[in-house]
Amino acid sequence: MAHSWDSCPTMTIFTFHLAELRPTTTAGVLWKAPTVPSTPGLRYAECLALMRLGAPTVSPARMQLRRMAMFARWEDEAAVETFLADDLLGRQLAAGWHVRMQFLRRWSRLAALPDLPARAGEWDPAEPVVAVTLARMRLLEVPRFLKWGKPVERLVRDHPGATLALAAMRPPRTISTFSVWRSVRQMEEMVHGHSTVPAPDRHAAAMAERRRRDFHHEFATLRFRPLSEHGSWQGRSGIVPR
Repeated sequence: MAHSWDSCPTMTIFTFHLAELRPTTTAGVLWKAPTVPSTPGLRYAECLALMRLGAPTVSPARMQLRRMAMFARWEDEAAVETFLADDLLGRQLAAGWHVRMQFLRRWSRLAALPDLPARAGEWDPAEPVVAVTLARMRLLEVPRFLKWGKPVERLVRDHPGATLALAAMRPPRTISTFSVWRSVRQMEEMVHGHSTVPAPDRHAAAMAERRRRDFHHEFATLRFRPLSEHGSWQGRSGIVPR
């Protein structure tokens, strides 16, 4: 079942997909994701294996090949529908969950998405929001990143304002986080350390450390307005607040 809110924007559509797949399928798309020339209407795609936020560094939960995420940009919703109906990977993802999104805001920049403006619209502080981060790690900085990043993982995972929060990776250096928030206000309070939760400044402290010496070759935080939600994830639907 699909739950929709706003009409689709004239700008390109973004999607974030979650699905349980065979490990060989996930490994295959980690090696070779859907490409723009061979997938009609696709502008960009990133395929990743899920990680459980806060899991021990060396554990099966840290890289889950049976659970895959795909973050993608499309020319329009018709392209999304065609991919889910006609593409082999798309049909497998259609059995999972995804959200369709309108781009709103960018911090920093990714080479793969060079044309996104810093700001593409207005928003109500009380409306739901989706946040996606993407980074290419400096491998020698991974120990520092884990030291500062794990407390942030637990902050986001346990935050009352987040309805879903997860991380994902594509070896050797690509990492991503994805979170759905009840409101822009609650997400921003978390970012700036103003939430009424234990140790609320964990995210702000990690960002200050990143500014001091970057963990990444490139890093971007992207904000989206959810447009519609489709399917279910681990028995849950209605993940995006209405």
